[in-house]
Amino acid sequence: MRDLLFSMANVTEKAAVASYPWIGKGDKIEADRASTEAMRKELNSIPFNGRIAIGEGEMDEAPMLYIGEFVGTGKGLDIDLAVDPLDGTTPVSKGQGDCIAVLAGAPRGTLLHAPDMYMKKIAVGPEAKGYVHLDAAIEDNIKAVSQAKNKPIADITVIVQDRSRHTQLVKDARKTGAKVTLFHEVDVTAALAVGLSHLDVDLFVGVGGAPEGVVAAVAMKCLGGDFQGRLLPSTVEESERCVRMGITEPKKLLKLDDLIASDECFFVATGVTDGLLVNGVKSTLPGQYVTETFVVDGVQKDIRVVQTTHRQKIATTNSF
Repeated sequence: MRDLLFSMANVTEKAAVASYPWIGKGDKIEADRASTEAMRKELNSIPFNGRIAIGEGEMDEAPMLYIGEFVGTGKGLDIDLAVDPLDGTTPVSKGQGDCIAVLAGAPRGTLLHAPDMYMKKIAVGPEAKGYVHLDAAIEDNIKAVSQAKNKPIADITVIVQDRSRHTQLVKDARKTGAKVTLFHEVDVTAALAVGLSHLDVDLFVGVGGAPEGVVAAVAMKCLGGDFQGRLLPSTVEESERCVRMGITEPKKLLKLDDLIASDECFFVATGVTDGLLVNGVKSTLPGQYVTETFVVDGVQKDIRVVQTTHRQKIATTNSF
């Protein structure tokens, strides 16, 4: 599995570089298309038997890397992937930060295979693992993290996506005396922040996309933290899709091992724009780009930030 890490880093790097020309251009559709096409092309050059276990879109929603799509040459390890070729399409179109090209992988059958829908989530780093629960009140979870980390509540930082659905959650968190950091997009990075001590973020909570939740769960497995989630099907059709994909109880609590059942997993993210995790793509010379990629696996758990200079121009189909 670890032998694939370099190849997977190359996948997210190609996706990030492909989206670079669209930063600040106001066209999130084309930015997403460019990164998706680059990711698919690079995945299909790797000698492995890959399957998209969870991603954005179904088979009839091209050009997305759709759920159930097979990638790779078809020879080699059987791997399930959770992908987001461009996490932060709107911020990219506006020239804003924290956008990444990201994927996570694990042996076939060990990664949650689910439709693209909303998911309720909570994540903490290694020190607070086992102390929080998705169904507990935010006040109780903040107290638990404070106790686990031997840190005053006034120094606890909760990170929450800036959405109207989280208004009461934010109010209740602040009533405890804790600090609340609001972010606009890219909740993979926000969830990951709780597992990186230098970022001084203690608790991630909220509702966001299920694909991003699975990607973040793999990252937390690799970092030694904890992640819990619950799918939130909003229609009978979405519930039925869950059942067809093997999730007999669509609204059950999903603990970390339900989301990612193997330690033989990996998480890879390349910066598109500068953010908490890594720096974005930089064009240093005509046809030359520099990328930063965050890589961690669940066996060795070593964290690497790899800087790569891409000397050959990545082909694009834009008109400028």
